[in-house]
Amino acid sequence: MGNDNLNSAKTARKDEFYTQLSDIEKELRHYRKHFEGKTVLCNCDDPFESAFFKYFVLNFNRLGLKKLIATCYSGSSIANKQLTLFDLFGGGEREKTTNKPYKAIVTTVYDKTGDGSVDMLDVAELFKSGENELTELKGNGDFRSPECVELLDEADIVATNPPFSLFREFVALLVQRQKNFVIIGSLNAIKYKEIFPLFMKNEMWLGYGFTRGDAYFHIPVKNVREFANGVYNPENGLVHFRNCAWFTNLDISRRHEEMILVKRYEPAVYPKYVNYDAIEVPKIADIPCDYAGLMGVPITFMDRYNPDQFEIVGMNWTVLADAELSDDIREHHNVARRLNFYLPIPDGHGNDYSRMYDRIVIRNRNPEAPKEG
Repeated sequence: MGNDNLNSAKTARKDEFYTQLSDIEKELRHYRKHFEGKTVLCNCDDPFESAFFKYFVLNFNRLGLKKLIATCYSGSSIANKQLTLFDLFGGGEREKTTNKPYKAIVTTVYDKTGDGSVDMLDVAELFKSGENELTELKGNGDFRSPECVELLDEADIVATNPPFSLFREFVALLVQRQKNFVIIGSLNAIKYKEIFPLFMKNEMWLGYGFTRGDAYFHIPVKNVREFANGVYNPENGLVHFRNCAWFTNLDISRRHEEMILVKRYEPAVYPKYVNYDAIEVPKIADIPCDYAGLMGVPITFMDRYNPDQFEIVGMNWTVLADAELSDDIREHHNVARRLNFYLPIPDGHGNDYSRMYDRIVIRNRNPEAPKEG
């Protein structure tokens, strides 16, 4: 890898947030039909610590998996703290295995309960029989390295929590290799210029999400840094984020649930933007059922997006990039250089127009007929 990739890999190791098993179980129970006979790759996961790896081991037989693969970065803050290859097999110097990246390949998990599941076993037991494989990687375990990409090509589905700082690169690789995935990222990623087009083309969508939008992650003690008040809890080592989401391209029933629309369009209630031919809808619950034109809605709309019910036309910065603005708007606010929607309403600070937050532009595919009279 080049220096840029090596530097970003170092950054990623400081960007380690480990998902709780309970959150993985809540989300992935909706995807069971997709896993039968498939090879699953967890390519940002230390097999001895990852809850993703543990989930798929515990449910290996119930899901009918063909194979489970996990890899991790070298120098991971928690890699090898529980067990090393030396501990498993002996015959070598302990320091040679310290902070080395592993490749774990599981093809056999014995069902001792008879119900398709396994007990909360020690991960080491998976490899002592020799039926499954645990070896050191040649490189540093970066998901973009040739040996990890080779494993990616072998996989059918990727399930992991990639480093937030490398989310763009991670998704780009999955798209390039045409892989199915269910991964975790910041909800703000929807606005990334590399990510939003995937939503527009229905190549990516949101999963079921975290309870009330609250996500709690384990963080290695050595990576603890300054967080805002209430974000990090030193007693349990959990970091609390409110803007995390599950991203996937696997079809789920939630994606086809129709949003119930009860409001009707009234010009006085839904003002039009001064620099784009669309109406402002400040809340998802306020989307009118009978409006056939373009509407600007908050980003939270993506959590309810049904492609059979709505069309995504763009985002404010995509539709305004080449839009022609009136001389009046240019003179008052020089918004030619701002890719925001404006409403013809004073903002309370001496300006004639109010600048809006990011909006997604949508169209109702099947609007109801307006009421007569």
